Amino acid sequence: MTEFDPKRPSTTEVGAPRESDAHSLSVGHNGPLMLHDVALVQKLARFDRERVPERSPHAKGSGAFGELEITEDVSKYTKAKLFQQGTKTPMLARFSTVAGELGSPDTWRDVRGFSLKFYTQDGNFDIVGNNTPIFFVRDPMKFADFIHSQKRTPDSGLRSANMQWDFWTLSPESAHQVSYLMGDRGLPKTWRHMNGYSSHTYMWVNEDGERFWVKYHFITEQGMDYLTNEEADQLAGTDGDYHRRDLFNSIKKGDYPSWSVEVQVMPYDEAKDYRFNPFDLTKIWSKKDYPRFKIGRFTLNQNPVNHFSQIEQAAFSPSNTVPGTGVSPDKMLLGRVFSYPDAQRNRIGTNYNQLPVNAPIVPMNSYDKEGQMEYHHSGDAPVYAPNSYGRSYQDEQGPVDNGWESDGELVRAAYTLHPEDDDFGQAHTLVRDVYDEGARERLIATVSGMMADVEEPVLSRVFQYWKNIDQEVGDRIQKAAMEGRGDDVPGA
Repeated sequence: MTEFDPKRPSTTEVGAPRESDAHSLSVGHNGPLMLHDVALVQKLARFDRERVPERSPHAKGSGAFGELEITEDVSKYTKAKLFQQGTKTPMLARFSTVAGELGSPDTWRDVRGFSLKFYTQDGNFDIVGNNTPIFFVRDPMKFADFIHSQKRTPDSGLRSANMQWDFWTLSPESAHQVSYLMGDRGLPKTWRHMNGYSSHTYMWVNEDGERFWVKYHFITEQGMDYLTNEEADQLAGTDGDYHRRDLFNSIKKGDYPSWSVEVQVMPYDEAKDYRFNPFDLTKIWSKKDYPRFKIGRFTLNQNPVNHFSQIEQAAFSPSNTVPGTGVSPDKMLLGRVFSYPDAQRNRIGTNYNQLPVNAPIVPMNSYDKEGQMEYHHSGDAPVYAPNSYGRSYQDEQGPVDNGWESDGELVRAAYTLHPEDDDFGQAHTLVRDVYDEGARERLIATVSGMMADVEEPVLSRVFQYWKNIDQEVGDRIQKAAMEGRGDDVPGA
C-alpha cells in the first residue's frame, strides 16, 4: 500500500507535487482555463467518479416539465431562437439539495439546485443554477474539496459542523454564500416558493455580432416563503420527501407553479472596469447598476410519469449552449463546462444524451460513435470528417462570435481585483442592509446552534469570520455560542 504522509505537500495521484490546491491554470489572472492543466482535469475527473450511480452533489431532488414563453423583445441582445418574443419552448426543471444523499431529508438547511433544460429548435440549452445568486468558491480547483467538507467524515461516516466551518473559515470567499445560507433563504418552504438564479455570468450575442454579459433570474410567482429551523427539523423526521411531494401534488391538482424570467445585461466592454469582478461567482451585480428586467415566464404543468427515466436520468450541463448564447471567463463555469458532462458519462453512460429525457427535438448529425448503450447511430455513413462521400461536416475558421479576448502568461492565481472587490463586503451588505433585525436574530441562532461540536482552532476562526462580515453579528454569535456550550467567552 502506498504510504500516506499528511505532512507532505499535496501530490497528484502518481505522486508528483501539486502546484496548487486553490488556483487553476489560466491565461493571465482573468483569462480562460487550460485543458492541459493536468491537476485541475484530474481533480475534477476523479471527483466526478466518486459515486455511482447517484449524483455526487445534488443527489436528492425531483422535477417537472413545462413551457417557457418569451413575452418581451430582447433581439437587440441575443439572436437565440428560444429568447425571441412570442417563442414557446418545452422544458424540464429539476430541484435538489446539494450535500444530501439520495435518501436525505428535503428540509435540511442547504443550497437548492435549480436546473433547467430547454428543448429548442437549435438543440438543447441548459441553465444549471441554484436558489442563490452566488456560490461558496470561485475556482473549480476548490470545488471537490468544498463538497467533501459538506459530506461525511472518513472515520465516523457522520456529517460534521466542524469540518464545514473549517473549510468555510479557511476560504473567506465563501462569506457571501454562507451569509445567504444561514439566513431565512437557507430553508425555503417549498421549491415553488424560492427563486432560482443562473449564478454564473453568461454571454448573449445578437444578429450584428454584438456581445453582452447576462445573468438569469427566475423569480417565483408564488412568493418567497421559508421554514423555521423548528419546522424544518420536524419535517425532516416526519416527511423527508416534503418538497418532492409538494411539487408533485401541486401540479397533479392543477396548481401549476410559475416563475418570471428576468435578466441583468451588462455591455461587453463595461465588464473590464466594473467595480466588482463580474465573473466572480461569489459576487452579485448591483441591481442599481444593472437593473433586472423581465423577458418572459415559465410554468411547470406536467409531472413525470416515471421518476427514474425522466428525472433521475436527466442530465444537465452549462456546456449545452445554442447560437446567440455562450459562457464567460467565470472560472467556476469553465470548470463545470467540462465536469458536468464528464460526470454524466460516468453516472449514466457514454450515450446519456440518447436517453429520451436528454435527447434534442431536432435532427442530429454527430460524428460521436459507439460506446456503452449506443442506440441511435448513423448507419453505414462515413464516421470521419472530412470525407468524400456526402456526409456533411463543418470547417469554420476564425474568431467565434461568443468568445472574448485574453492575453497573458499562464499563471495560477486569483482574479485581479476590481475597485470594490473583497470577500466580506457583499456579505456585510446582505446581513446589515438586506436582512432585518428579525432575520439577523434567526441567523445568529442558526450559526451559534451549530457550534456545539466545533473545536479549536476552528471555533475561534468562526467567530472572527462573522466579525469580518459584521462586527455586531459576530459578537452576538460568539456570545450565544459560548453560552450554549457553557464556556466563557474568549477575551471577556
